[in-house]
Amino acid sequence: MTEKLAFIGLGLMGGFMAANLAKKGFAVNGWNRTPNRPGITIAQGAGATICPSIETAVREAEVIFTCVGDVPDVNEVIFEDKGIINYAKPGSLIVDFSTIGTQAARDIGTQLKAQQFRFLDAPISGGDIGAKQGSLTIMVGGEKKDFDECLPYFEAMGKNIIYCGSTGNGQAVKMCNQALCAVHMVALCEALKMAEKQDIDPNLMIEVCSTGAAGSWALGNLGPKMTESDLEPGFAIKHLLKDLRLVQEIMAQSEYQLPGVTLAENFLKVVANLDNGEGKEQGTQAMIRYYNQEKNA
Repeated sequence: MTEKLAFIGLGLMGGFMAANLAKKGFAVNGWNRTPNRPGITIAQGAGATICPSIETAVREAEVIFTCVGDVPDVNEVIFEDKGIINYAKPGSLIVDFSTIGTQAARDIGTQLKAQQFRFLDAPISGGDIGAKQGSLTIMVGGEKKDFDECLPYFEAMGKNIIYCGSTGNGQAVKMCNQALCAVHMVALCEALKMAEKQDIDPNLMIEVCSTGAAGSWALGNLGPKMTESDLEPGFAIKHLLKDLRLVQEIMAQSEYQLPGVTLAENFLKVVANLDNGEGKEQGTQAMIRYYNQEKNA
């Protein structure tokens, strides 16, 4: 592959993803809105070229990846005065890894098509561990020919790459994924508390249950972090709360409620408000703090 790539958004996930592209020998220009972030150093250390502006990052690129926070962030880096569409070549393929919800992805795809750009929505799952190891799950919506063009790049960053159909379908699957992640966290916290109350080593519970029908990514990867009181973010509570907001917006349109998601969302909000609001910066495994409060002891 000889195409030139741009990667916009070198945060906790994007820095590792850009690095993995560079390690595979692809020519990657990177840019991040906030300077001096660890992800910038990670990408640069792997061979990516760090650019001073979106303009310099994208003007020669055939494929442009974005990995930012919420819908307004994606719109900013793509559409605003110093955004991608003002500098990228017509016909360029823009691939967004952010989690922004189904309708936003479809709206962005429609706007880009009207301005002669191609678009894939490609939300990711696997946290910072998956981003670092190149083992992400990538759920992709858009034109199949664009997906096929991008497959070698996706394979540099992920292990499970799934074409989900038309634009927005990647986000639709990701919304289901986030609902599962949130409710899994409730189950994990409650299993740990059960082990504790029965005087069982929680690590024994994790080891045994990981081998059976109750096994999950959350149990195997976040369970040990909980037992070690390691609440550093692989995926921060504030980001999952944003995603659950999108889930709730989708379900409100269909007038259908998800009580399990609502329960998990409420627990996460309690933890997010701890430490004068700094709890939101901790990893989603910090939900255990809700269960460790005196009223739940």
